[in-house]
Amino acid sequence: MSEQTTNFYIFHGDDDIAIDQAVHKIRSQMGDDINAEMNISEFDGQAVIVPEIINAVSSFPFLADKRLAIVKGMVNWVTRRGAGATGKKSVAQLEESLPKLPNHARLVFVERGKIADNNKLIKLATTAPNGYVKAFTMPKDPSRWIKQRVKSEYDKDIDIAAVNALAAVTGGDLRIIDNELNKLASYIGEQATITEDDVASLTPYVPEANIFKMVDAIAEGRGRLALSLLHRLLQEKDQDAFKIFGMVIRQFRLLLLAKEHLATGGTPGSIASAIGVRPFVAQNLARQTRAFEVIQLEGIYRALLDNDYKIKTGRIQADLALDLFITSIAK
Repeated sequence: MSEQTTNFYIFHGDDDIAIDQAVHKIRSQMGDDINAEMNISEFDGQAVIVPEIINAVSSFPFLADKRLAIVKGMVNWVTRRGAGATGKKSVAQLEESLPKLPNHARLVFVERGKIADNNKLIKLATTAPNGYVKAFTMPKDPSRWIKQRVKSEYDKDIDIAAVNALAAVTGGDLRIIDNELNKLASYIGEQATITEDDVASLTPYVPEANIFKMVDAIAEGRGRLALSLLHRLLQEKDQDAFKIFGMVIRQFRLLLLAKEHLATGGTPGSIASAIGVRPFVAQNLARQTRAFEVIQLEGIYRALLDNDYKIKTGRIQADLALDLFITSIAK
């Protein structure tokens, strides 16, 4: 009896880049000639029926030794609440067919988001001799990932200030980070190291990083530094005082939400899911909330909303409102 080949996979989680790399690795094993492409099928898991997938991947390969099918979003779709009889039928068909796939078949299910371990199809992929399942989770702190990615994919180095700026301004979203790294690597050319100045020159999200720095300065009572950071923001291209004021309001709203979450028994590790921000942003918020009490943040937020109304009704200029705001709280 021939040895059982691993030939159906479930890749799931929130690290899109790692999932794409895992799928690419399997796809690259098919080769890169025209015959390989003729033996690869891709399906939308919400629009295809199980027999069509099984037939596509089980058919004997054409001038090749394997067939590959990539199915996106089916596992979550057929096992979701409300899938009804159609979902149950699809799960039953997969439970029946997947363990019997021929050795030349390669079937990859791609799922965005974490799937519970007790999911029927996850359990099948875990226990079946020919199944494989892996969860890909975004790192809580993307800093190490950024440094490794710059070296492995772009053959560059990146200084720590640039790492911190890029992580902060992208909210830890790895796909956005990688898009920025791709642009930065091309931008610096023969230069060996990406610097914070390079990030500031090329990345449109940098003002948000400076907002973090400004709030840090406010929390530390360093009013002069906070004002300096504000004026630096105002001098940047495409930045106006009203837009920056909106960013400051957003930052203090998130700080208030995070502080209230912690004050009512929440943990720093649950801030991200509780208020809907990326893990890296949640870490910064947890750190910044230590300098404030809930009542202080409530007062600051009310003052910001009051000034926002005054700006919109022409009673005060946005840049003056920002100056007065920082001067009043960064003592």
